[in-house]
Parts: sequence; C-alpha cells; structure tokens
Amino acid sequence: MSAKRDYYEILEVNRQSSDNDIKSAYRKMAMKYHPDRNPGNKDAEEKFKEAAEAYEVLSDPNKRARYDQFGHAGMRGSGFEQGFGNVNDIFSHFGDIFGGGSIFDEIFGSGSQRRHSGRHKQKGIQGNDLKITLRLTLEEIAAGTEKTIKVKRFEKCTHCSGSGAKASSGSVSCTTCGGSGEVRTVSRSMFGQFVNIQVCPSCNGEGTVIKEKCSYCGGDGRDRKEATIKVNIPAGVSSGNYIPLRNEGDAGIRGGSAGDLIVLIDEAEHKFFIREQDDIIYDHTISITDAVLGTESEIPVLGGTVMLKIEAGTQPGKILRLRDKGIKHLNHSGKGDQLVHINIYIPSKITSKEKELFKTLAGSENLKPKSKQHDSRSKGFFSKVKDTFS
Repeated sequence: MSAKRDYYEILEVNRQSSDNDIKSAYRKMAMKYHPDRNPGNKDAEEKFKEAAEAYEVLSDPNKRARYDQFGHAGMRGSGFEQGFGNVNDIFSHFGDIFGGGSIFDEIFGSGSQRRHSGRHKQKGIQGNDLKITLRLTLEEIAAGTEKTIKVKRFEKCTHCSGSGAKASSGSVSCTTCGGSGEVRTVSRSMFGQFVNIQVCPSCNGEGTVIKEKCSYCGGDGRDRKEATIKVNIPAGVSSGNYIPLRNEGDAGIRGGSAGDLIVLIDEAEHKFFIREQDDIIYDHTISITDAVLGTESEIPVLGGTVMLKIEAGTQPGKILRLRDKGIKHLNHSGKGDQLVHINIYIPSKITSKEKELFKTLAGSENLKPKSKQHDSRSKGFFSKVKDTFS
C-alpha cells in the first residue's frame, strides 16, 4: 500500500495558506477531477476523493491543527482515517457542511447530476468534548508509554439504551416541525424573498419527541459515571501536545454522538536533565585535576548510564555531545542528542598540604591563563548551547 500524500501537496497549497486559499484550491481540484466531467476515469475519481479527503481535514480548524502537529498519524482515531469510500459519500458529506448551497453547487451550479438531497434529521444532541491533562516524566516521553486514566463523564443510560424514553413508551412526530426537524421562516425585502432554515427548538432536529421520559435519566438518555480509559502515548511528545480520543467524551443526549476526550500533555520537570526540543542537557562537574589530566566519567542518560571520556585540558563550559541519547523525534525517525556541559569544581576550603602544593604550581608559567582567556567577549554557556543548536 502506497504512503498517503501530504494534504497540502494534494491541494497544491502551503502550510501558511488561508482558509479561502484552501477552499479555492479545492474548488479548482474538484472542477478538474469531478466524475461528471471525467466519466469512467478511475484515476480522476481517485484524485477527486483524495482532494476531498484533504479538504475535509484542512477546512476544519481543529483537524488542521491536529494534522499540522501529528501528520496523518493524528487522524487515526478521529473517525476519518479511512477517507471517503465513494464519491456519493463526498457529495453527502459536503452537502451537510455547506447546506443547500454546497461547494459543488458553487462549482457546477444547481444542475449537477449528483446534487445532494438536503439536510438530514439529526439524532439527539452531540455530547461535549472533555479535556484532561496528563503529566509525564521525561523517561516516559523518551520511550513512549501507555497510561490508564479515570474520567468522569456522561455515559449511555442502560435503562433506556440512550433513547431517553420509558421502556413502555415511545416517540411521536414533533408538532412544531411536523417531523422534519427543521423550522423554516420566510422574510421578504426589497432584494427578494429569503428562507431561513433552523433546527427545530422543540425536538432539537430529531423530528420526534418522547412521550414519557425515562425515570432513571430524566429523558437525557445518559448517566454520569467514572470511566477507566487507556491512552497510548507515542515517544517524543512535548508539553502542549494533545492526543484526541474519538468518542471518549460525554455521551450524546438521547442517542446523539459522543464527544471526544482531549488528552493534553504536560512534561514534568526532571531532577537533572533539561530538555531543549529533542536534545537534553546535562551539567557534569569534574575536579581541577580531572580537567587537567583527563578522566572517564559515568554519565546518566535516559534509560541508563554511559562512560564518557573527558580529554586532558578540558575547559570549563565545554560541551560534549552524546549522539542519539536524546528524545525520539515525533514525526520522523531518529533521536536528538545529549549535551554534557562541563563544570569544574573549585574547592572553598583546602588543607595546609594542598595549599602548599597549589603555591608550588602557581609559579608554573604553563598554568597561568593566556591573555585571550581574559577576553570579555568570550562566549558563556548558553551562547555555546545556542550555537550548538543553530
């Protein structure tokens, strides 16, 4: 199976394109590959479906943000990872989005052979999305993990199966809208006649109302409960990233679709690592003698330790790089690095014998700093780190 193409590439736009740019690009693609203009052309039909899938995601601010952050992986579990099954799904879907004057009517006029049949009755009221913050350690972020969380949410009432009606009761056609789920009002002005279509306030667009409410849920079709949910966290996430769990939010009212559960990632502060994008920084302090003579030090890394060779004559502020010891990249292969920042320990108290030894060494010209080491323009630690990342 071939890899899915980038949605921006499909519509021939860039990531900074406005909503109008994206709509215009999709209109162009839909006109070019529309089945009515390419009868029997399977390649054109596939391109038409591909463009519709890209537009469905990029025209929705939430889906677009999710796609920009996670790519195609972010669409898994969103209810749209399979795209459209056939072209009729596309006409039906975008007919619902744009109402009676769909984007296809804009492109092809009202005479299009595949024009949709109009608004469908909605079933119930969609449940709310829920948000929960999940704090992760740097080790969990580096390896990826599975967490179990508890969420208080509305779930389908088991006594009425979510209908909101008493078991022996049922539903009748709404008298306000006559069962259509819509209320239409006509207004006239000097510019002509306008028809305003709104969801019926009496039945919330369902077209029916229940005769007798369920005594357990009061007619909502749902109860408040605590749910236990498993969340798979991919390696490489950061604070502010979120993971959408489709249909894990509040159950809808009277059979409406469930909302989503949005899991917001929060990264806990580490006791000695500092994260900088996918690299991690570690401060390592050595003695004066180790700096002069060189040594090997055991350095903590994510998931264990490594031995690091420190060359003789290592200067304070030196940054040593451990390749691929950082955080796994979220959207592509590979890992960041670990940067080891060298500090040199200067004792505040020394013995008389140590003092004599230092006095002896003080006379050595080789141990005196060279003039360039006094240059006030020499770079500090954070400047060096900045240079390392740039």
